[in-house]
Amino acid sequence: VSIIIPTRDEHLPTLLRSIHSILNRTPAKLLEEIIIVDDASGKEELKAALDIQVANLTKTRIIRLHKREGLIRTRLAGAREAKGEILIFFDSHIEVNINCSPPHTSRPSS
Repeated sequence: VSIIIPTRDEHLPTLLRSIHSILNRTPAKLLEEIIIVDDASGKEELKAALDIQVANLTKTRIIRLHKREGLIRTRLAGAREAKGEILIFFDSHIEVNINCSPPHTSRPSS
């Protein structure tokens, strides 16, 4: 599973809480990666702080867009870079519950 999170100038503690909830509550065998897609954030201090925080996290990386693209194109940019067979898109200000991803990865019953 690749989890893609589009963001733009999100409050850093909120974004980090989202990332940590995914890392801590998603089974490791399911999670391929978390991709944070920065839609040309304008706050340089937030970008620098996020880079430092993400450098210390497993399975997490940042893609930065050079100009503002909007939500759909930002999601598509993350999808193009994703390595997982299943893509899940989350907002940047969420907190997942325990085992949130497995229901998204199972096939519908016939």
